Amino acid sequence: MRNRRAAFAATATAVTLALSLTACGQNSEGGSEENKGGSEGATIGIAMPTKSSERWIADGDNVVKNLESKGYKTKLVFGEDEPDQQVSQIENMITQGVDALIVAAIDNKSLNNVLQQAADADIPVISYDRLILGTEDVDYYASFDNEKVGELQGTYITEQLGLADGSEKGPFNIELFAGSNDDNNTRYFFQGAMKVLQPYIDKKQLVVRSGQTELTQVTTLRWDGATAQRRMDDILTKSYKSAKVDAVLSPYDGISIGIISALKSDGYGTASKPLPVVTGQDAEVASVKSIIAGDQSMTVYKDTRELAKVAASMVDALLNDKKPEVNDTKTYDNGAKVVPAYLLEPVAVDKANYQKVVVDSGYIKESDLK
Repeated sequence: MRNRRAAFAATATAVTLALSLTACGQNSEGGSEENKGGSEGATIGIAMPTKSSERWIADGDNVVKNLESKGYKTKLVFGEDEPDQQVSQIENMITQGVDALIVAAIDNKSLNNVLQQAADADIPVISYDRLILGTEDVDYYASFDNEKVGELQGTYITEQLGLADGSEKGPFNIELFAGSNDDNNTRYFFQGAMKVLQPYIDKKQLVVRSGQTELTQVTTLRWDGATAQRRMDDILTKSYKSAKVDAVLSPYDGISIGIISALKSDGYGTASKPLPVVTGQDAEVASVKSIIAGDQSMTVYKDTRELAKVAASMVDALLNDKKPEVNDTKTYDNGAKVVPAYLLEPVAVDKANYQKVVVDSGYIKESDLK
């Protein structure tokens, strides 16, 4: 299982070029059935951020299920949003002799030293959904098209406000929220959304009354809903005494719940003062219920079952001396290297299509939404 990293690095350019030309003809399962014997007895370490989000619990379970179906043993840990704890957990798995690591980082800049330890032990590393920054010791990246997530959120807002058809409607008041400043995805989500929203802000069809428009002003540490709620409370108190909010860009369902709580405390959610358009991400059960109830407007669905398959297939390929399938070899520069990636497509979900997209697909049980 060892001494593969150097060989992969030496052929990276040729491999990624070949993959980009042939990806459409490959099996996303990485040929695991015929190669299962080559990885017999291997153990994969899986480090997830927290159990406080149902999304990450599901990710952990799905990665384990996919790896075990390929004949691997697994060690699954959750860092509970404590970077030092995650570092310690990864160190322990390296000491225990895992053969590969799948890591969804809590703090994407805190793992350099521990991943150097993995490199020294010839343990390949898959960066899972959140790109790990500042280190060459990341072999591949499995995620979604993160800029597209933001584009879907921004587009939904402009469509719901009647701006997307080129009309001169407005001005509408909008407030902006972003994810955690230590998560690389935050930048991509925000960039995607602002690519859509900024032209309307420039034309003053959208107005940010708080004046908080820079990414550094709108981040939400650890994606925490309570933190978002406090910030929304503050914005409403200072900037909306005689005005109403028409839309809120929220990057994640947990943040959306906090925002909506603040809005309802300020009297929104009535016939005379309806809730604004509020976006979200991850299609968590609580937020899909909120969408059905008419509170949250939309979420972005990312089928993490498919993401787990991609990560498991990457590991399976690496441990069987094959090259993982990728479809992006240019976008994800972590500051030390461009990490070859496989990106999945996100889907916008609202009251009109939630049944088809998240229920009929089996992602959420109908009974969980009752």
